[in-house]
Amino acid sequence: MAQYEKARSLLRTFKGEGYIHGLGVLWRVGEATASHGRRAVLIGSDFPGSAGFTRTICESLAHASVTLLEEIVGPAPNAPVEDLNRITARLKALDPDVVVSFGGGSTIDVAKAAIVLDTLGGEIEDYFGTGLVTEALAASGKTLLSHVAIQTASSSAAHLTKYANITNLGTGQKKLIVDDAIVPQQPIFDHTVTFSAPALLTADGAVDGISHSLEVLYGAVGKPEYDRIEEVAVESIRLVVNYLPRVIGRPSDAEGREALGLATDLGGYAIMLGGTNGAHLTSFSLVDLMPHGRACALMNPYYTVFFAPAVQRPLKVVGRIFADAGYLDANIDTLTGRSLGEAVGEAMIAFQRAMGLPTQLSDVEGFTDAHIERALVAAKNPQLRMKLENMPIPLTPEMVDDYMGSVLVAARDGDLGNVRMVSD
Repeated sequence: MAQYEKARSLLRTFKGEGYIHGLGVLWRVGEATASHGRRAVLIGSDFPGSAGFTRTICESLAHASVTLLEEIVGPAPNAPVEDLNRITARLKALDPDVVVSFGGGSTIDVAKAAIVLDTLGGEIEDYFGTGLVTEALAASGKTLLSHVAIQTASSSAAHLTKYANITNLGTGQKKLIVDDAIVPQQPIFDHTVTFSAPALLTADGAVDGISHSLEVLYGAVGKPEYDRIEEVAVESIRLVVNYLPRVIGRPSDAEGREALGLATDLGGYAIMLGGTNGAHLTSFSLVDLMPHGRACALMNPYYTVFFAPAVQRPLKVVGRIFADAGYLDANIDTLTGRSLGEAVGEAMIAFQRAMGLPTQLSDVEGFTDAHIERALVAAKNPQLRMKLENMPIPLTPEMVDDYMGSVLVAARDGDLGNVRMVSD
């Protein structure tokens, strides 16, 4: 369809012709898997309607003469380390030559991390950070198992990217592996699988896609790749802002579901071109309160104000998307500086509120000021320093309490005016 052609073209640039995606493509998993191995395990998630899709996968594997050694139950939300350890143990016992994951971001992230531990050993803490898997592979001379990642949610784009988030439920803290070595060799996304997703889950995933694109766009200002990132990010955000309300109203709208799938895939493209920053960093400390996408979306308006002096061009283009969709009344062409940031932040808040999402931390059940303290401590952790460095207004650990602290207080109270600027 014409309204998708730009998104499809951008994805071809990103993944070439090997990426299998669209409506009704799940039956192709067997042939795709056979080119990577003949002894497979399936790490699968359970959701309404999943049994039929899992059956299609198993039948497709059998038809392609791929032996399915075991169906392993996937992880709980947020990819707990306990589930990672359980799944790693099964991989070691079964010794497959290809892993097929079927689920959303948590399932695919755990599959990535389990493949790393199965191949390299050690503890998952050894690999949090950037490029540590690649270093270990080079030192050992080993290669990772092939990974066929089948996405089930328009959200994280984990099937396309170099990221794996794993959570320690005991501390309530999420940490991140960032490494090109863990990008799945064969991504698949049948958008039909998303048709039964509940409205709130759909919204969480869609705004996760916005967060990927928005944060990378903010961080790209002044860099040589800015123009390409803007093209990808603007198309991603535009599709979500225009199609999410439609899908919330009509969950089985095929056109809308495909638009959201393409939009969040472009979010994945964005985070392969650049990095996320403030909202993602804070979201890692809110895992006990709400889903990842919802946490990022809640925080981004407040970080938008903080970053405003450094991201004037992105704010203009993003502001026009929200204005065209009816969420921003001000004439953004006449606004600059903090005023522009606040106008765009208010538009984001209006959009999120219309989608049924929370817009301030104090409205989230279970929130306390201890979450603010946890987020500030985590921001100073060297394993997460790439998020501080990716900020359009970079922060040192010494600046975190004053400046990030003000952003978190603003988000707690729902008051963009509480954000303290570095120039203040």
